[in-house]
Amino acid sequence: MSDITLYRSDAPDTSIEAADGLDTTKLEGLVLKAISKFDRGCISDDIRKYCEVYHGIQSYSSITARYCSLERKGLITYTGEKRRGDSGRSQRVMIISNPKMEQANG
Repeated sequence: MSDITLYRSDAPDTSIEAADGLDTTKLEGLVLKAISKFDRGCISDDIRKYCEVYHGIQSYSSITARYCSLERKGLITYTGEKRRGDSGRSQRVMIISNPKMEQANG
């Protein structure tokens, strides 16, 4: 596991065990593949729905926590565009930074 801690310092033992059991690399891959399915970019709501339907992942934070690391690694980019989400609030549109690389890997 990386140097990043996936739980609070005051977290109960059960939360620590759950965090230690997460395969964040696999989740990043699933989220990246989901983002690549949207030709015109997507918002978080799109990805959460996709991951629930195709991978059975219902946890909001399991999905949304991956965006930051994917952006930091240069794998996704925010376009500057915003779209209205299910809540009525604006969400940033994201795209795969290098679609040809994703196609080769996926």
